[in-house]
Amino acid sequence: MDHVSRPLTTDQAEAEERRLIAEALALEPVATSYRDPSPIPAVGTAPPVAQPGRPPMSQRAADASGVMLAGGIATLPVGAAATAVLWASGQADPAVIACICAAPTALVIALSRLVTRAKAAAPEAPVHHHHYEGADIRVQSTEVTTHTTGLLARTRTDITRKAR
Repeated sequence: MDHVSRPLTTDQAEAEERRLIAEALALEPVATSYRDPSPIPAVGTAPPVAQPGRPPMSQRAADASGVMLAGGIATLPVGAAATAVLWASGQADPAVIACICAAPTALVIALSRLVTRAKAAAPEAPVHHHHYEGADIRVQSTEVTTHTTGLLARTRTDITRKAR
């Protein structure tokens, strides 16, 4: 065989092209993806790992930490303004600045405790259970129809009560 390749004639090139196309069409299609049919285990064997962000805690602890964060952030502008005024006037006493900065936090804590105690002291609403028996009981149902129209999405809700 000759190691030097000679250019193909037009007829030879067309024949080679037809041969390659026929060969490509004769091949079986090759899968380009695969889905594993085995079921996913409900619980794995890996130990739990702490996730980024706030650590796991009870709902009450999460609520309390949110209140503390909000109270702490709310005191920053007030304390900074008071410190700036005292410093600018030359009356910057560290004890006075500490009292000014701690007062809003103490107020938030006192108010939250007052609200918590007021909720605990309030009587709970009575629970009524109604049980009906018999053949002549009518069921009252409510049908709600909502229509939303317009560019700014004006919504009209129609409530119709029906007795069955």
